[in-house]
Amino acid sequence: MATTNEGVFSIFDTDLYKITMQCAVLRFFSEVPVRYRFTNRTPQMQLNRRGFRWLETQVAKLVNIRATDDELAWLKKTCSYLDQNYIRYLKDFTFRPKDHVRLDFNPNSEHGGDDVFGELHLDVQGIWVETILYEIPLLALVSEAYFKFVDTSWTHDGQVENAKEKGLKLIQNGCVFSEFGSRRRRDYKTHEMVVQGLVDAQRAADSNGDHWKGKFSGTSNVHMAMKHDVMLIGTVAHEWFMGIAALKDNYADANETALQYWTGTFGRGVLSIALTDTFGTPAFLRSFRKPAPKSGTIDTQQEGEDPSYAAIFTGVRQDSGDPLEYIKLLQKFYRDHKITDKKVIVFSDALNVDKCIQYKQATDAAGLTPSFGVGTFFTNDFKHSSGEKKGEKSVPLNIVIKLSEAKGRAAIKLSDDKAKNMGSDELVQRIKQEVGYEEKSWIGGDESHRWD
Repeated sequence: MATTNEGVFSIFDTDLYKITMQCAVLRFFSEVPVRYRFTNRTPQMQLNRRGFRWLETQVAKLVNIRATDDELAWLKKTCSYLDQNYIRYLKDFTFRPKDHVRLDFNPNSEHGGDDVFGELHLDVQGIWVETILYEIPLLALVSEAYFKFVDTSWTHDGQVENAKEKGLKLIQNGCVFSEFGSRRRRDYKTHEMVVQGLVDAQRAADSNGDHWKGKFSGTSNVHMAMKHDVMLIGTVAHEWFMGIAALKDNYADANETALQYWTGTFGRGVLSIALTDTFGTPAFLRSFRKPAPKSGTIDTQQEGEDPSYAAIFTGVRQDSGDPLEYIKLLQKFYRDHKITDKKVIVFSDALNVDKCIQYKQATDAAGLTPSFGVGTFFTNDFKHSSGEKKGEKSVPLNIVIKLSEAKGRAAIKLSDDKAKNMGSDELVQRIKQEVGYEEKSWIGGDESHRWD
């Protein structure tokens, strides 16, 4: 494996949910063509031409990456739910950016040379199983390009110490948390320093004799989990629900169908944190209360024959909307359906230490178990080191790559906060009717100024 702090150099420098979804796609949807679309939710923050050229070079280099025997052996041992057919597939997997990725730069001016700014256009197109792993490395590279060539007034100094301090405060306050910062990290070096700082925080907490209840539970990044010997965390992303909904063109049953295929791939109770907000959490919960088919099947079961998905899943993930309202909604849902096991809520939307502590207190009070996936606050938390803005926050990009088509049909997302919705107006209006979606806004949901 190459040793460099620039770019992406491992197939497994990605989040676990991309691996698990690729495994499921290989099993059930191996020939489906898809398209992904890049969105910059902070359009006021643009690349310059110099950064774009660096990005082009780094994307082209992805063709050289292969999974090593050591990586595959570790993955097989760590993730026993991944079947042998998938492990064999990964052994031969290669990125083919020349075939799959389209990068364009639309400059704001005809003049200015390498320093001219412009809009980045990025699309990924190809067979689903061949293109699903592009999202995380492409987003990481876009972020790295911006902070390498546009906002350059920062240093890596103190990143290990900052992460350790945050980790200790979370642990002291009883928060169980993991690192979710692959997509919008400042660069690979920052990511590695942050994970090291969090590992140091856990070691310090274990040895201080204060018996703090919190815990650094691991990372979503496969490569970082292997390198730092920490637990690998993750299950599924919106893409799974979006893709299946578009393929079937049946949004009313899309959540249930996606859950059927998921348990059909991995079995009951495996990778069982459910993401609820692809078409609004209320619609998801109507499917979550349905009976779950037996392991290895995707046939719809009759009401009452099997336990519900809500019963067999460990819990849910909150990724949009008002977290405090979400806690109340899930508390009522579990109570109404007489589910007495203490279920988990994993919070993962724009967290920081104070929010984690606040949501922990509210979740504990509701009789549920809180956990936290903290991303950008860990891996892209910097201040300007010089110039007029010295000491002020160096604001992260808010960028996403989402599935936009599956087998020629448009894919959409209807979150618990309308600021995160995506899709054509006509299709969105149709699907709102089909799933009974009620549009909501959250005061904390300004996506263009999420971190400033």
